[in-house]
Amino acid sequence: MHRQKELFLRLAGIVDESVVDGPGLRLVVFAQGCPHRCPGCHNPHTWDEQGGELVALAAVLERVARNPLLQGITLSGGEPFWQAAELAALAAAVRRAGLDVMTYSGYTWEELREMAGQRPAVAELLQQTDYLVDGPFMLARRALDLPFRGSSNQRIIDVPASLRAGRVVQVPWA
Repeated sequence: MHRQKELFLRLAGIVDESVVDGPGLRLVVFAQGCPHRCPGCHNPHTWDEQGGELVALAAVLERVARNPLLQGITLSGGEPFWQAAELAALAAAVRRAGLDVMTYSGYTWEELREMAGQRPAVAELLQQTDYLVDGPFMLARRALDLPFRGSSNQRIIDVPASLRAGRVVQVPWA
């Protein structure tokens, strides 16, 4: 019998329950590695692409399965699109389980769509994302009163609706 190679993610950490990183109760996965290095970043410890630890995809899915109250998972960072293939596999498994996926990225929607043309894994992670918070954190535009984002330049995008429409469709609840 052919055994599939186990998939590992390089993570800065996991928060099992959060209500501040997306709608409803969420498990938050913090990807390790980030090219953006935004001044004022909330998670500068995630910047080093060799930092964090390797965590088996199966172990993350077990943590998700242990909590029947979860609405979904949030992929944060670092920059999730640096590990697009691995996180797309996680997101696909979570969505098959009936949960939603919110992904944060320092890239804009437009940049990600362009990247997706050259990197199939970026396209796949976008396909497996329900909500995308796009754009870098900008300290000068920091906004503590906006739900689920740190600065006013960031948008919360309904990814399936945007892909269907061929343009950015922001969620109505943000």
